[in-house]
Amino acid sequence: MPRLTYIGHSAFVLEDDDGHVVVIDPFITGNPVATIAASDVKPTTILITHAHNDHVGDALELSRQHGAGIITTVELADWIESQGLPDVTGANHGGTVAFPHGTVKFTQAWHSSSYWDGEKKVAHGIPAGMIVRFGGSTIYFAGDTALFGDMRLIGDEGIDLAVLPIGDHYTMGPADAARAVEFVRPKAVIPCHYNTFPPIRQDPETFRAAVGKTAPGTAVVVLAPGESHAV
Repeated sequence: MPRLTYIGHSAFVLEDDDGHVVVIDPFITGNPVATIAASDVKPTTILITHAHNDHVGDALELSRQHGAGIITTVELADWIESQGLPDVTGANHGGTVAFPHGTVKFTQAWHSSSYWDGEKKVAHGIPAGMIVRFGGSTIYFAGDTALFGDMRLIGDEGIDLAVLPIGDHYTMGPADAARAVEFVRPKAVIPCHYNTFPPIRQDPETFRAAVGKTAPGTAVVVLAPGESHAV
């Protein structure tokens, strides 16, 4: 059974019993709520939802150190490849890419996407969510997004666990995220992208209470940075 560990913000580590380690949106260095250092993570695959710096994070350095392949959206993949990374795969909405012991299918997300390289904005592109199939489980990482009606179609994929932003201001807030749970119909949901910075302060118990009204059959799993959940 795979295990999902919350690094903090929208960064997660997904591991199986065979030693495969998938890191999602690895914003670790500079993450004020992270309880680990980037050097503590040894990925075999890196998945990135979009180009914002608080999601790309340590991806390039982790790939260089551990030879981990990076899978992300096309424009961001092109820029990462231009930085000398040899194993980068770009995909787009609706596309599925295989990686060791799993696959990732890119979904739409309503957000923005660009990366600041020093004082220059680069890697303009599209944001995405991801349906990750790994270790026999199906996990929906929504990425940074607003609520949208086609989340109902994502629910048709048979989602075991949804990871949804609740911070508001830049993404869905607790009320809209609870509606997203209703649409996606996962067995369990983990909130993320909150309490990292002042504009996204939220009480996850508000989200739990809202899910109890919109999707009472879904378990709400609130993880503190460093805690894990068996998927």
